[in-house]
Amino acid sequence: MRQIIKRHLNFSLPPGQSAFLWGPRRVGKTYWIKKSFLRPKHHFIDLLKTDTYFEYISRPALLRERWKGQLTVIDEIQKVPALLDEIHWLIENKSASFLLTGSSARKLRRSHSNLLAGRAWRFEMGPLSFYETKNFILAEVLKTGLLPPHFLSSSPLRDLRAYVSDYLKEEIASESSVRNIPAFTEFLRVAALTNSELLNYTNIARETGISAKVVRNYFEILDDTFLGYRLSPWKSSKNRRVALTDKFYFFDVGVSNYLAKRKPLPGNEAFGKSFEHYIFMELMNYKKYKSPEMSIYYWRTASGYEVDFICGDMHTAIEVKSSARIHNNHLKSLKALKEEWNVKNLIVVCMEKESRTVAKNIQILPWQVFLKKLWKNNFLLK
Repeated sequence: MRQIIKRHLNFSLPPGQSAFLWGPRRVGKTYWIKKSFLRPKHHFIDLLKTDTYFEYISRPALLRERWKGQLTVIDEIQKVPALLDEIHWLIENKSASFLLTGSSARKLRRSHSNLLAGRAWRFEMGPLSFYETKNFILAEVLKTGLLPPHFLSSSPLRDLRAYVSDYLKEEIASESSVRNIPAFTEFLRVAALTNSELLNYTNIARETGISAKVVRNYFEILDDTFLGYRLSPWKSSKNRRVALTDKFYFFDVGVSNYLAKRKPLPGNEAFGKSFEHYIFMELMNYKKYKSPEMSIYYWRTASGYEVDFICGDMHTAIEVKSSARIHNNHLKSLKALKEEWNVKNLIVVCMEKESRTVAKNIQILPWQVFLKKLWKNNFLLK
């Protein structure tokens, strides 16, 4: 039976310190807070409860009037943006502490809400990672993803269908003031089909029948609701012309594959793309929990060389291959990168069974070994 062991997220708030905890719906923010953070002396306000929501939306000052000196947790703060002014006042005048969770920064930005101007730390939670789970089966994870309820479910595809239909297509569209829900639904499908590829607003607009301007706005919605990440190119070059366009990855490989109606099977193209996407998810979780300042880029030249991920300003270069046997052709891009930059770690993450080192100190690592080095040794921090 699949199990969740323990989440990587771990923090405490000193007296007088507040924080935001951001992340998409169903990554487990509320569950983690209740199981690992919340104490009986704390006050918990759940804005997903209709009666609680209507109380505070009609009279935000209730927060100030009810405050009794304890740390207060407010779940889904974007539901009532006006509460942030009350929170600001309590922080400034009472040295109050708050933990505020949110699944969308868009509504707060659009209403010009007070985001506490640096008075609150920022944390983010993502889907599960390899070392937060037990009985992890890669082929299954690439199909259904790593949202905790889906990972634990006996019917993950049904859960994915409900998540996409009820949350992505309806609630996100409603909260973000999307008027044309069918067009937004088609955009999600096409965006998933181009997942991990260079962003081309014109092509996506042509495929979806909407303007490039609207496509840009839709991508901004995905950014603001933590449903995707832009991966920027490494733009510096000594001898080669390089790509200058961002890539886009959905936050979860299962959600992306469901939207694209893609079925990753060992050996097919969809499996290779999904495997790369999954490794990106692990790197993003590592960044969130271990090294928030760490940069992640990709490198691509006009002549066709491409390295999937550059971590820490050329500290580590990672090429992801779903092959069970790595050949010299798989190493060309890493070798070309090494000719230009003094990269400390050159790594191919793959499906081979044993680790080995080849020319120019390129490490060939089975994916499980790579993840062990990543999470246990923290080699990206060294």
